Amino acid sequence: MARGGVFNSPVARWLNAAAVGLTRVPVLSRLVGHGVVVIGYTGRRSGQWFETPVSVKRDGDQVTINVMAPDNKNWWRNFLGEGGPLTLRNLDGRARTGHAVAHRDGRGKVAVTLQLDAS
Repeated sequence: MARGGVFNSPVARWLNAAAVGLTRVPVLSRLVGHGVVVIGYTGRRSGQWFETPVSVKRDGDQVTINVMAPDNKNWWRNFLGEGGPLTLRNLDGRARTGHAVAHRDGRGKVAVTLQLDAS
């Protein structure tokens, strides 16, 4: 399968869009949002706004997103180097912003670490 494989398939895009939509329904957002949030960011090259659902782990004002199958996804590359701004929708029942930086370890695993802005 080409780069991106199943993660760039029409089915995956539909499922992501459905998950993003469900987080906008107040009653359902609590069910979908348990450990899952929608991130929003502006693409470095395109300048377009993107949203995608991700699983997060939170420790105080720091949020970690472990990227599953990072070689098949592109979104996290927007946060390499100095990183950039990222919005988490439905964290604590509201949108939270912060600065995110992506790191790849020696085994190829990628984590995006977000330092939340003061609320």
